[in-house]
Amino acid sequence: MRNLFAFIYRFRAFLIFVLLEALCIFLIVRYNTYQGAAMFNSANTYVGQVLEFQSGVTDYFRLASVNSTLARENAALRQELMLYREEAEADSTAQLDTTLYAPTDTLKAQPFILHAGRVINNSVRRTNNYLTLAAGSQDGVKPGMGVISPNGAVGRVKTVSKKYATVTSLLHSQMLISAKIKKNNTFGTIKWTGGDYRTALLDYIPLHVKPEIGDTIVTSGYNTVFPEGINVGTISKVDREADKSFYTIRVQLAVDFAQLSYVYVVENPLRVERDSLELEAGIQPNE
Repeated sequence: MRNLFAFIYRFRAFLIFVLLEALCIFLIVRYNTYQGAAMFNSANTYVGQVLEFQSGVTDYFRLASVNSTLARENAALRQELMLYREEAEADSTAQLDTTLYAPTDTLKAQPFILHAGRVINNSVRRTNNYLTLAAGSQDGVKPGMGVISPNGAVGRVKTVSKKYATVTSLLHSQMLISAKIKKNNTFGTIKWTGGDYRTALLDYIPLHVKPEIGDTIVTSGYNTVFPEGINVGTISKVDREADKSFYTIRVQLAVDFAQLSYVYVVENPLRVERDSLELEAGIQPNE
């Protein structure tokens, strides 16, 4: 306290000057219309800038919550879009001669459900790459489910805990995806052979087919992991080797695995029934 009084006494002249200046400014602003309006406008400008900065800081720390909400909304919208496409295909099938084929209501049921998940770990430089998602069993995620992004196929769920899940990336030496050339429905298998994480190989396309650079490659729908028609990439190179009965086709992947942020886990409620039936019949499932 003694030091405080000593400080005030030492700088008493300066403090009195500051108080008198503040009093003068108050009197000028209070009793002069022009100066009052100018002061008011200036104060509003600075206050607005401060509030804008405060809002920006608050919004920054809310980005994670906002992104999660948007991802869930996008999952619902994408699911509706898949349903719309499926119903459109079913309607076109219904126009066939019913003496040859009688469509049923089950064709109009879209079994796939999407669960949004945030990518919290990812690798692209290894031979066997994985992702970790901040979504687990409490969110409906189970092992074996497919994983897609807004741009295309990503991989398949490997292990699941209550809050997290690991995903075998398409960039994995043992990961195979059943795919097809969109323009003619010729199906083959997508496999990543290492190296460039933006390209993969499309195997088992027979020589009588005429694939071209730029052709779109999508999932075939021949398994219970991915819906039909999910984008995989486009053909970037086609080689026909004399000693092989299939083309060597390189595909530019649609997904940039180095920039994954949010993905969708694909749930197929009919998977268990179909897989058990095919297993009972001795049919090997397509990847």
